[in-house]
Amino acid sequence: MLGLRSFALLCSAVVCILVFTERVDAFLAPSNSATKPTTFDRQPGIFPPITTDSSNERNMLPFSTDTVAFLDQINLSIGRDEAEAIAGPFFGASLFPYLAFLYFLNVKENDTPKGVTVGFTTLLLFVFLSIPAAISAQLNYGVSLADSDWIHGSAESMLTITNLVIVIAFRQALNAKEKEIKPPQSATSYAPMVWLAAGLTALAAVTALVPAFSDATVHTPYVGGFMDLPREVVSWGVHPEPENSLTVACWIIHISSLVEFLVAMGFAWRWADVVGNPKWKGLTWGLLPLHSSGITACTYHLFYNEIPILVPLQAFLTCVGNITAAYATYRIAVSNGWTADWADRFYQTVNIFPEDSDSLVPIQKEESPTLVGFEDLGDALAKDTDYTFIVKLFAGCALASYALKYGEILFQFPFDANVYLSVMIILVPSLLNAFKWYKRSQDPTFEGWF
Repeated sequence: MLGLRSFALLCSAVVCILVFTERVDAFLAPSNSATKPTTFDRQPGIFPPITTDSSNERNMLPFSTDTVAFLDQINLSIGRDEAEAIAGPFFGASLFPYLAFLYFLNVKENDTPKGVTVGFTTLLLFVFLSIPAAISAQLNYGVSLADSDWIHGSAESMLTITNLVIVIAFRQALNAKEKEIKPPQSATSYAPMVWLAAGLTALAAVTALVPAFSDATVHTPYVGGFMDLPREVVSWGVHPEPENSLTVACWIIHISSLVEFLVAMGFAWRWADVVGNPKWKGLTWGLLPLHSSGITACTYHLFYNEIPILVPLQAFLTCVGNITAAYATYRIAVSNGWTADWADRFYQTVNIFPEDSDSLVPIQKEESPTLVGFEDLGDALAKDTDYTFIVKLFAGCALASYALKYGEILFQFPFDANVYLSVMIILVPSLLNAFKWYKRSQDPTFEGWF
C-alpha cells in the first residue's frame, strides 16, 4: 500500500510542478508572454534566443531593486558553446574528489558493503562513456549530447545502472543487518554486483550500437520510442513537441536516476543507525549537491534544452557534490579508525565539528513507518523481493514520465525558457530536501509534508 502511495505521490508531484511553474511563469512575465516568439515561428524544434533583459519582467520579480540590479550584471543568456566551455573545467575537476570519495568509501575500516562500492565505481563508466557519446553527437549531427535522443538515452542509462546497483546492494546489506542474519554475498564480495553492472552495461551498449549501425538520424528516438504515444494522437498541447524532446524511455532513465539516488541517500541514513556510526548520516548530507545536479539536468530537459546556463550550473553542483561526498566518506573512515599522518593534519585543519559532537546526538527514537519521502521507498517496499522492488520502482517512474512528457505541453512555460523560473524549479525541491534531512536529524519521527 505504501508503495502505491509513493508512486501516486510521484505522479501528483509532477502535475503539481507543472501547474505551479505555469502560474509562477505568468507572474514573472505576464506582460509580454503573449508576444514572445516561440519555437515554431522559426524552424521546428529550434527556440528563439533567451532574453533576460526585459524591463517588464524585471519589475515583476519579487526582489529588491539592488538585487535586480545585481542580477542584471550577470549574463544568463549565454550560448551553448560558451556554456559548455564553462562547464568543462568543472566536470573535469570533479573527477579528482570523486576518486578520493571512492578511496575513503572503500577503506577496510569502514566495512562498506562491497556491492555499494561497485555501484559508485560504475559511475566512472558513465563519465568516460559520455565523452565519446558527446563527441559523436557533435561530429555526426552538430548538436549537443542532450539533443540526440538515442545517443543521450544510451549514455544516461549508465547513470541509472550506477544508482540501481547502489540501491540493490545497500538494500541487501541493510536487510541482513537489521534481521541479524548472514551478510549477503553482495556485501562481502565485489563479484555479484560487478556481474550485474556488466550485464546491464552490455544491454545499454545494445541500445547504442543498434541505431549506430542502422543509419540513425539526429532525432532517432531512444530504443525506437516504443513507449511514446503516436505524434498524431498528441493534439492537446499549446504547441507541438519540438524534435529534441525526450522520449518516454529517456525520461524514465532521468526520473528513475533521481528517485534511486534519493533511496540510496535514505539507505545511507539507515546504515548509520544499524552500524551505530552517525558519521554515515554525513554521507546523506554530502550527496545533496549531487541530487541537485540531477534536478538541474532534468530541468534543462524540461525546457527542451533551451537554457544553456543550466549546463555549467549542473557541472558546478557536480563538482561541489563530489567534494562534499569525499569529505563525508573521509570523516566516516577517520571515525572508524583509519588514520594517516597527512590525514590527521588535514582533519584538524578542516574539521568544523566538535570532537565530541557525536556525544551530543540524542538517543534516536524509532522512526515512524509512515512514508516521509521518495527516499523511504526502500522502507515502503522492504517486504518486496529485489525483482518486484525494481518493477514497482520503474513502473512508478514510467507513470511520472508520461505525466511529465505529455503534461508539460499543456502549458506555455516550457517554451518560454525563463531562466529565473528554471532556477526556482531547481532551488525549491533542493531546499525542501535539505530541510527534510535537517528535521529528521532533530526529530526521527518527522513524517514530512505529505
